[in-house]
Formats: sequence, structure tokens, C-alpha cells
Amino acid sequence: MEIRCPTEADTAAVARKLAATLRPGDIILLAGGLGVGKTLFTTGLASGLGIEEQVLSPSFVLVRHYRSGFLPLVHVDVYRLGTANEFDDLEVLDLGVDGVVVIEWGDALEAELPEDHLRIDFVVEEDGTRVLRLLPSGTWAERDLGLVA
Repeated sequence: MEIRCPTEADTAAVARKLAATLRPGDIILLAGGLGVGKTLFTTGLASGLGIEEQVLSPSFVLVRHYRSGFLPLVHVDVYRLGTANEFDDLEVLDLGVDGVVVIEWGDALEAELPEDHLRIDFVVEEDGTRVLRLLPSGTWAERDLGLVA
């Protein structure tokens, strides 16, 4: 499924709609180049989960944990990690077992993660429109992602 988001507000709105479908233990992988809106999307997702804290990029700290919402959110950036073992050492999946794990640059680790996850590829067109391609895997394929569009 592809969703076109002409504005940043549209991108955040899609994420808020996705938040309403989330369950404890869900894993979302965000893929795309620098500046395509991965953290913006996560901010919208956090808003949809009722998280009150300001969402900041985890680029330099690797992991940020938000607990104030309906479900806790673990926000990870794996761009600077060199190996899957480094990711394992962060124990992110354990941190997110009762909440949602969002992994920026998650495509780099996709083969190492559980089959049940949603990958979202971000592409920005010349006019600035973001195209979000939702790629469900495992039980995600059974969910009605049409609610998000």
C-alpha cells in the first residue's frame, strides 16, 4: 500500500491513524534516506498514542523511551550501529515488549528481527511530497491497514 503525503501534517496524520491500530509488542521499521520524515512520522505516532513528551531524534543516544501514552514507545535509530550484535546489546525488543518499537533505518536489521513487523519505506518526490510504502510482514498482513490511508 502506498500513501501520498503532500505536507508534513499529512505525514503526521497517517502516523496518528496507524497508532490507533497498534498493539503491545508491535515493531515498526522506518526506511529511507536522511531527512525523509522518519522522526516526523514517529512524532505523529507518539501523538496518536497519547504521549505527552516531545519526541526527539534518537540519532546520538540510539534509544529513547516514552512512557506517558496508552502504550509505551521505544524509538531507536540504528544508523550508527555496525552489527546486529550491537543492536541486540541494546535489548530494544525487551524494552518494547509491552509497547511499540519504532526503528529508524530498520531495513538494515530486517533479517534479524521477528517476522511480525511493519516496514514503512519513505521516498520524497521533487515537489516535497512524501510517499509512504507500507510493507506488512507476518501477522501484520492480516491487519486492515486501509484504515491508515
